[in-house]
Amino acid sequence: MAAQEPSPPSSLEGNKPGFPKKILANNLEDKHLCNSCQKVLRRPLQAQCGHRFCSFCFNKIVSSGPQKCSACIREDLFEEPTSILKQGGAFPDNAARREVEALAAVCPNEGCTWTGTIKEFEASHEGHCDFMIILCPSCKELMRANEQERHNERECPERTLNCKYCKEPFLLKNIKAHDEICPKYPMICEGCAKKKIPREKYVDHIKFCSKFKAPCRFHVVGCDTSVEKEKIHDHERQCSYEHLNLLLHFIMGIKSEKTKVAELSRRCQDLELKVSTFENIVCVLNREMERSCTTMEAYNRQHRLDQDKIEILNNKVRQLERTVSLRDLSIVEMEGKMREMSAATYDGIFVWKISDFTKKRQDAVAGRAPAMFSPAFYTSKYGYKMCLRIYLNGDGTGRGTHLSLFFVVMRGHSDALLKWPFNQKVTLMLLDQNNREHIIDAFRPDISSSSFQRPVSDMNIASGCPLFCPLSKLDSKNSYIRDDTIFIKAIVDLTGL
Repeated sequence: MAAQEPSPPSSLEGNKPGFPKKILANNLEDKHLCNSCQKVLRRPLQAQCGHRFCSFCFNKIVSSGPQKCSACIREDLFEEPTSILKQGGAFPDNAARREVEALAAVCPNEGCTWTGTIKEFEASHEGHCDFMIILCPSCKELMRANEQERHNERECPERTLNCKYCKEPFLLKNIKAHDEICPKYPMICEGCAKKKIPREKYVDHIKFCSKFKAPCRFHVVGCDTSVEKEKIHDHERQCSYEHLNLLLHFIMGIKSEKTKVAELSRRCQDLELKVSTFENIVCVLNREMERSCTTMEAYNRQHRLDQDKIEILNNKVRQLERTVSLRDLSIVEMEGKMREMSAATYDGIFVWKISDFTKKRQDAVAGRAPAMFSPAFYTSKYGYKMCLRIYLNGDGTGRGTHLSLFFVVMRGHSDALLKWPFNQKVTLMLLDQNNREHIIDAFRPDISSSSFQRPVSDMNIASGCPLFCPLSKLDSKNSYIRDDTIFIKAIVDLTGL
């Protein structure tokens, strides 16, 4: 049996993401894709949730700790702990690897005609293709791999050259700068016109070159003539008068400058005297500044102490304000309880005065305050606690046509001592203020209703008469409303208590 073709070198294991999709010669199937990079799987690993990843991609995902599988989340299959990706939580999927490596492949680089399998591509062609696009490390230009040598030798603006004179390397862009300092660069003598004199020997050449023009020795006093070395003595003899004249002017200038120097020296002495005076003044000012700084620092310390005291007092004021606010709330609560106690009755009979009837009726019609509760009343001091609930624009079947009146059993302090369910007859009345024709309705509680069981909250569900009184009776002239006030009366039969 022929030996099986070996896999690519181990150095390729797990250090690259997936293969590009356009490497496949045939149609792409989703099962061959990495769930992270969405490329063709390279060294596939299968996680516990069943999804496949490139070895490189999986290690990158879990490098910062356990992560949720994005594919499980995307497919709405997330389930702990199988959907948690973690180090060591995946195994090599050799079946998928063999299947992927056997797929027909083409080179993805434009212009390359290579064909084979993905395994062959990875082993011998990937990274070696002449048509692969690479980046010049010097100028960062993109090129094909087969153009790199020509680019490096002829085209790269950042390429290195060797000087043809001194053989030292330099960058192409620095060629002019190198020519300015190259010790072997050929120079031309301006005197004898000799060529190809190396720069390092040029200075020695002009020292002995008789044709090289040098400045006259009197150039320091103003002679601008340059003369060949062999004619320098002739020039000095011919121009001795001019040189003496230049020398005289130079000496006179020195004398004038000496006078100026003496004047400057006198001025410097005056300035030094003034500087000494200013230094004394500055010393006095510095001492005053130090005293001022000491005083300011003492003021700052006192200011900080004052600020701390103010902050302490502010905290105390805020604490007192909170205490006063709590006291005010307690007073309001106590006043409410006192009003409730003053309005409460303990004989099962309660008369409820409702003033400002017209406004409250309008609020009920507008829905701002559809219902009102009366103060609590009792059958006895330790008896049942009750209240009334009225809808001035009706409720339920009576909404908009009737005044609805309901009876409410409330949670009281003595409920544990009472008989439950509540079973006393209740009579509800709208009082005629002429004492002629009261509107009366009465009912006996349905003991199976939750409205009459022992309350487990502040009050039970209201029960009563949704059609207690037609609103038409209250709209026309009547004796039920007087001074914009009505009276509701409730009577609880105390028989059996």
